[in-house]
Amino acid sequence: MHKGCLRNFVEIPKIMSTNKTTTSNSGGIGFAGLLTVLFIGLKLTGHIAWSWWWVLSPLWIGFAIVLLILAVIFIISCFKS
Repeated sequence: MHKGCLRNFVEIPKIMSTNKTTTSNSGGIGFAGLLTVLFIGLKLTGHIAWSWWWVLSPLWIGFAIVLLILAVIFIISCFKS
């Protein structure tokens, strides 16, 4: 192999790696969403006989915890002033 060809072959990956611009979103379904999909599948196939409130609980329990934390912060801030 010619020395010049080898040099160009080695430099190509170096050039490609320096011009790399990638974006990644770290979103996705998450644990609660995955658990909800699992519970819905189990409910629809008859493997569990839970109420729909409990099947969808991974969605509303997370929301309820956030509301509870915000309420506690609000109450504490009212008593401090």
